[in-house]
Parts: sequence; C-alpha cells; structure tokens
Amino acid sequence: MNTTTPSSGAPRRNPRRRRPAGAPTNGNTSGINGSQNHRQHDSAAARSTPDAIDLSPSVAPVVDAADFAELNVPAPIIAALTRDGITAPFPIQTATLPDSLAGRDVLGRGKTGSGKTIAFAIPTVVRLANSGAKRETKKPRALILVPTRELANQVAETLTPIAAAMNQKVAVVFGGVGQGPQVTALRLGVDILVACPGRLEDLIAQRHCRLDLVEVTVLDEADHMADLGFLPAVKRLLDQTPANAQRLLFSATLDNGIDVLVKRYLTNPVVHSVDPAIAPVSTMTHHVFAVSIADKPTVIKELAQGMDRSLLFTRTKHGAKKLAKQLSMAGIPAVEMHGNLSQNARERNLESFSEGTTRVLVATDIAARGIHVDDIALVIHVDPPAEHKAYLHRSGRTARAGAEGIVVTLMTPEQVGDVKALARAAKIDPTITRIAPGHAMLNHLVGPAAPLQRYAAPIETPQGPGRSAGGHRGAGQARSTARPGASRQPSGRRGTSHRSR
Repeated sequence: MNTTTPSSGAPRRNPRRRRPAGAPTNGNTSGINGSQNHRQHDSAAARSTPDAIDLSPSVAPVVDAADFAELNVPAPIIAALTRDGITAPFPIQTATLPDSLAGRDVLGRGKTGSGKTIAFAIPTVVRLANSGAKRETKKPRALILVPTRELANQVAETLTPIAAAMNQKVAVVFGGVGQGPQVTALRLGVDILVACPGRLEDLIAQRHCRLDLVEVTVLDEADHMADLGFLPAVKRLLDQTPANAQRLLFSATLDNGIDVLVKRYLTNPVVHSVDPAIAPVSTMTHHVFAVSIADKPTVIKELAQGMDRSLLFTRTKHGAKKLAKQLSMAGIPAVEMHGNLSQNARERNLESFSEGTTRVLVATDIAARGIHVDDIALVIHVDPPAEHKAYLHRSGRTARAGAEGIVVTLMTPEQVGDVKALARAAKIDPTITRIAPGHAMLNHLVGPAAPLQRYAAPIETPQGPGRSAGGHRGAGQARSTARPGASRQPSGRRGTSHRSR
C-alpha cells in the first residue's frame, strides 16, 4: 500500500464515458434460427461441461459488432432498445448473444454494470417468439431467478419493453408484500416470470404456478443466491422445469457452489468471461483513511456533504438507520436501505436516491448486489466489510460502465490489521492517508459542499408481513421504482439510470 498526501494530480471523478465495444467470445456465431435445436449442435462446436469449470477468458476471435443488428437481434427489439436510449451492445452482450440466440446454454461472467440483463433478456424473448407456443394460465414460458426483490424489480423494468416489442407479458414475484396481485397476474397468464426463489416456491405449493412449460431458465447473480442460502430452493425449482429448456447463467462471479448448478443443469455450456472473476475496476480509485474513533463521525459528514451521489455502507441495520438519521439531522439529507424496511419504504428510498432528490444512501450489504444506480461518485465503507468479496461488490456500486469512481474505507486504529488483510485479499493497492476533520484530502475528493437542509423527521414504515428481502415469504406485484423510461444503458447522461443492463 502507498501512503500519500493530496496533490493537484489526484484522481477526480469525470463524466461517464463508454468503453469500446467488443470482448472475448467463443463458440457458435450463428443467428436466431437455431434456438429450437441447441442441444443437437456438432460436438466439435459444443463445449462439454468439465469436472472443473474453466472460467478463463476465451481466446477465440472477438465478434466485433457495432450494433445489435450485426448480432441478428430482431428489428422490433432493436427499435425498443433504441427508444430506451440503447443503441450499441456492451462487451458481455457482444460476447454472449451469438451463442444464446443460437439456443446454446451459456455461462456468462461480467462485472456489475456490464450489461448482463440485456444479455439474457434478448435471447429469452427471441426464444419464446420463435417457439410459437401460446400463453397459458399459471404456466410461465420463461423463468428468471434473482436473489433480491430490488433486483427482481430492476430486471423486470429492463425486460418489459423488450418483451412488449414481441407481444410478451412479464410478471414479478417476491416476498415481503401481499401475494394477491402476483396470483392474479399468473392466473391471467404470463410469458416471462422474474422471481425470488422463496416466494415462487410458496406460490407453486399453493398451486398458483407451474413450471412444466418453461422454455428458458435464467439464473441472475447466481453466486449471490448461493451466498444467501438459496441454492437448495434453486435446485428444487430447476428440477420442475423441462430438461430440454435452455439455461442461461449470468453473474459477476462464478463460485460458491455454482459449479454444481452448471454440472447438473447446463448442457454443453459455452463460457464467456469478459472480466476477471474478482478484480477492482481500473477506473476505480481506492483510498483508506486512518481516523480516530473520536474524529470518525465528523469525517463521515464531510465525506457525505458533496454535490454528487454517495453510498455509505455499514455492517448492521441499526447502524444504517442511525447514521442516516444523524446525517439528516446535520443538514445532509440521507435515506437508509436495509432488511428491516417495508417494501414501500425501500422503493421510496431507492427512488429518492436514484432520482437525485436525496444524494446520500446509507445501506447494509443488501445494496451491494441487489441495487444498481448509476452516477454514484463515492462509495464509503463506514464499517469495513468482513471479507474481500463483500468489499468488491460494495465498491462496484461506483465506476459503473466505464465511469470513474472513488472508494474510501474508514479505518480506526484497531482495524489496521483487518483492513490490510482485506486489501491483500481483494488485490488492491489503496492510498492510505491519516485523516482528521478539515483535511485537504476530504475537500479534494468530495468537491464543493451542498447547501445544508433543515431536517424533517421521516414517516416511519414498519416491516410488512413476511421475511426479509430475497423473497422467502410475502408477495405482491412488483412496482417499478423509477420514472417511466428512467432506466438506461449507460449513455453519458447523469441521474437517469438504475441499472447498466
């Protein structure tokens, strides 16, 4: 680790910029017509599932596609993407679409914000459009499993206009809210179901849903589902889908038992890895601020008072709630995000943060993987995480889709050994600076302070019936947390996107 003091050349956050399209790819490059017979590909073109999954990047020629038409994406879908401000594919899309549109099982890895949602949304919609099957009550034709209710909402928001372009209906199910609207949606018939495992199992047990007509199954953030203990439920759900269904697995990392899913459910999968499994983004600047316990609260306030969005992470739900209130009382409006909030409160707080009406979000690790808001200038580890993967996932909320971002970890004297071990495991080399209130580095990183605002006590909303996020119990038709059309693939504009899809 390097120890420095601020200088005029220290990195500052710049406006978002697109990275060049194109990424390592391999396997079949045919179009959409092979979607019904993907398991009959020539053995020379298919990759058999090995005992140990090879997740290294492919050395096959790159598919250099400047637009979606070159990837054989149907015109109605291209038109829908264009209306949503999305005109060029990202590397994970360029890499995977030739194989997924050809009907192959795909194992895709790309960092958060790389565009994985569109990478699996397009082939899912195309597969259903080509099959000619009709929509039936209680029997979705495609299933997308996600670990959290926030991610379910955001996947559905991205997916819905793509599906509508091909006259397909999308429904969302997750826990924590009443199940009535979800049951109604399933009874009326849906083409694509986005679901958290726990709630979906509940609905199946109540005979509100069956999976025997599923043609495509997608696992999004599968490693996070493993972290949350959902793999047994995922296996039970996949066992209820047809054996010849196409399987697409996308995640930022591929570990924690994901190889078991691959071996059991994917047939001759093509592996596409456009990013290292766990590595810091090159446009992300890492700092460790050594602070005394007495100075830490003031330093946090000075870091959070900037004009840009800041995301602060605490270890506990109580810590997130307390810190958000302390900042708000100090004139820095902040909202909280943790498992004790009701669904309405979570949606309201996320909307406030994503639209910029509140610039500070204080969260537990629930936000590290399940919430995607672009243009976050600063991620602050108020409490250093317990392990390096949590650090990387938290930090990945900034520097999304080619933008630059700053990550700050606050380190008190008793945390020195733990933070150094964390940095080694995460393979980062942060700049370490001893910080006290008013230090020049604080102003250098944060920039001009926003005007302080008078504190108004929020309306308390208790946790609704059911279990925590992730959808164990409770339900409800998901409501989008953003303005219509707000979500965009990164396009260089500020404050318009929940998720780089």
